[in-house]
Amino acid sequence: MALIIAITLTLLFPLIAYPIFDSYAYVLQIGLLILMWISMSSSWNIIGGFAGYISLGHGVFFAVGGYSAGLALAHWGISPFLFLPVAGLAAMAVGFVAGLITLRTRGPAFIVATIAMLFLFLLWFDNWEFIGASSGLDLPLFQFPIQFLKVPFYYAMALSAMGAVYLSYRVAHSKFGLGLRAISQDETKAEVAGINTRWYKVWAFALSAFFIGTAGAVYGYSLTHLRPLTFFAIAVAARMVLMAIIGGRGTVAGPVVGAILIIGVNEFAVRQFGQTELNIVFIGVILVVALLFFPEGIVGSLRKAGRLPAFLDWD
Repeated sequence: MALIIAITLTLLFPLIAYPIFDSYAYVLQIGLLILMWISMSSSWNIIGGFAGYISLGHGVFFAVGGYSAGLALAHWGISPFLFLPVAGLAAMAVGFVAGLITLRTRGPAFIVATIAMLFLFLLWFDNWEFIGASSGLDLPLFQFPIQFLKVPFYYAMALSAMGAVYLSYRVAHSKFGLGLRAISQDETKAEVAGINTRWYKVWAFALSAFFIGTAGAVYGYSLTHLRPLTFFAIAVAARMVLMAIIGGRGTVAGPVVGAILIIGVNEFAVRQFGQTELNIVFIGVILVVALLFFPEGIVGSLRKAGRLPAFLDWD
């Protein structure tokens, strides 16, 4: 019931916010960013939380979604809103192939492999003239009243976020998810128990890419200009990881809580201190305190202590 209420409020938010906030476009932009990070951190959680494989290369799928939708618009006139499923499938296909290669490694070697993948794609996109190389790709402006320009992007991102959370929920409550948790606990024992760990991991890696790709498609279109560094910055992938860890890695609600908390704290700090060192220090202190008092993430620690509110118990 709590999840249904959350979805309803998310869908009604643009209607509720309009008569309340003077800076309507800004409020919708914050909502859009929160939904984007929910989509990406919940998706990353499938491989990084359930399977326990920390990837710092998921910015690749963000870029694949953004550029595939952007190219479809720039060259063939196909709206990114209609192209979302294809952008997700493109990211998923890249994720499957990347998983076959990088998941031959484990532990720290896997983390290094995903970072190497990120830098290789950055180098490729930076020198690929068809997509504008390092200068980027301009997209035609979306024809919509300026005051409500963010509304269609908000709803498209809401679909991506809800899809990612639903996928995470389905994985968590499936035999596949049980196998991923077994891999996370002890991969050798999981193999002995008859779990095909290689294919479980590869499919988890591929599934984790789908909604990151759709989020990239919406976000890239909202910017109307695509540049490799927008997607491939290591901070993008690191933020997905951070949100899942702060909220509770391996839980369904954890990445949602982490995304809301980190984006909320960041916006508060920017409004109070601006883009200064004080802003960075303030955010750093909040995150350190959160990790000290919630070592297993907010949702994970509260569940372990038996104090998790019912509206956050989605597992």
